[in-house]
Amino acid sequence: MMRIFLLLLLLFVQSYADDYEFCEPAKKYDGTKSKIDVEHIKNDESKESMEKWLAGGIALEAYKVNYLLPYGYANKKYLSNGRPVKYKNIEAELQVSLKRKIAKNLFGLQGSYYLAYSHKSFWQLYTYSAPFRETNYNPEGFVVFPINDDKYSVKIRSLKFALAHMSNGQPNTTNVDVDGKPMGVNLSKSINYFYSTMRMQHDTLLVDLTLQAPLGTGENLSDNPDIMDYLGYTKVKFTYFYKKNIFTCRVSGNFLTLKGALEATYSYPLQDETNLYIKFFSGYGESLIDYNRNLTKLSIGFSFSR
Repeated sequence: MMRIFLLLLLLFVQSYADDYEFCEPAKKYDGTKSKIDVEHIKNDESKESMEKWLAGGIALEAYKVNYLLPYGYANKKYLSNGRPVKYKNIEAELQVSLKRKIAKNLFGLQGSYYLAYSHKSFWQLYTYSAPFRETNYNPEGFVVFPINDDKYSVKIRSLKFALAHMSNGQPNTTNVDVDGKPMGVNLSKSINYFYSTMRMQHDTLLVDLTLQAPLGTGENLSDNPDIMDYLGYTKVKFTYFYKKNIFTCRVSGNFLTLKGALEATYSYPLQDETNLYIKFFSGYGESLIDYNRNLTKLSIGFSFSR
């Protein structure tokens, strides 16, 4: 209970911190650097540098949803995967996802080029010592081409082409001995892949159609040779805006194996950039370590981008 209290306290403080200004009222400074005086700095360039440092700006933008979900309930306990610990079916989840534009309109094609990084962790907050059960790392590079389509009621808005890598950062443990016996479980899961997304719009409804495929075979899929049987080659995501509410529904899967997943989310703004965030997941691929295990999970918490 103490861990839950500390998490909620942190979120409360973050939500209301922006209501208090520690420096001059006209400028919004990083509160952790309060009481620093810049008004009496005589050198203009030094003063400008100090003001930028005080503002705490960062040349990155939110990419996917950034969230902290203190409570998530799954319909079954998570597997230990060879580790000497019993995981519970109740855990916390967090995601940090950022992007940076690196170029625009190369070769006169009007495209915007980005580098992005997403980091998703599954935290066994309610287990003794509170270990992180699984963390997935997802760097990618992509280009987005805008499309001016005003011909039909459902309008194509953009085309996106991306190269990405996803890994849980674990070593190959297939032949690792534990107490003189082979572990027999490979904790390493990874994939290099390409995907393309067409985004369409009808009023306040956005539809993203995605095709994805692994890059190569052999070594690229040696950790999980059948992963595409579960993740699938197609995705469709609906995002619906109703007043202050945002609803999403994403369906992905493989038509040949009839395996896939459904994920639905709901968000509502609470204070500044803090939003109520609810996520429902059912199917395969919630995390890389469990990509071939079917489960259903409901999580609730807060998001800091939408």
